[in-house]
Amino acid sequence: MFIRHETIEKNAVLLMVLTVLTISIGGIVELVPLFTIETTVEKVEGVRPYSPLELAGRDIYVREGCYTCHSQQIRALKDEVERYGHYSLAAESMYDRPFQWGSKRNGPDLARVGGKYSNDWHYAHLTYPQAMVPESLMPRYAFLATRPVDAAKVARHMRTNRALGNPYTEEQLANVAADLEAQADPQADPSDVQRRYPKAVQAAGSGRVVSEMDALVAYLQVLGTMVDFTNPANENLKQ
Repeated sequence: MFIRHETIEKNAVLLMVLTVLTISIGGIVELVPLFTIETTVEKVEGVRPYSPLELAGRDIYVREGCYTCHSQQIRALKDEVERYGHYSLAAESMYDRPFQWGSKRNGPDLARVGGKYSNDWHYAHLTYPQAMVPESLMPRYAFLATRPVDAAKVARHMRTNRALGNPYTEEQLANVAADLEAQADPQADPSDVQRRYPKAVQAAGSGRVVSEMDALVAYLQVLGTMVDFTNPANENLKQ
């Protein structure tokens, strides 16, 4: 065996050919599954692209590094399922770029935090985390309430996502600013937003300006709520 290995090392052409062959095999093993991705992602009802406010909130979540302390991946383990809910499905992250799966948990997993707390709780928690959870290590994000969301930037992001495959319609793209304001204003009529984005939760904003805190709360409130596990169409996903 040693003699054969020495022969390969001393023959530059042979070494190069075998190296290319090895890399090619490894590349094929990694790339081929991508062409069959449709067969590896569960078919579920209810998953949709993010609303403009939710998408803005997700961008803020990534920008502020929230993923470094909170995973969004409930593993198919008894203790995790009992604590957080149904294990995470690949289909739930199909419109995430990048997805937020991981294993880092300085704080709890947030895959199904949507609806677990009220809007007011989230605003208070983001403003002063230790007032809600005394042992929390989370920094304060009160400044988000003073930073407005740029509707034009959100619209550009949505168009880019559509180019990458997210099924935003022309109607959705034409109503970005209106949907941002309606979902962030608790006094507004949410019917149009919820028709375009089922299960979208209205934030409890001021109604005067759409803030980054409104956006982040809207994003947190939709996490884990899109898939209805009681829906007969999702019968195969029950635990």
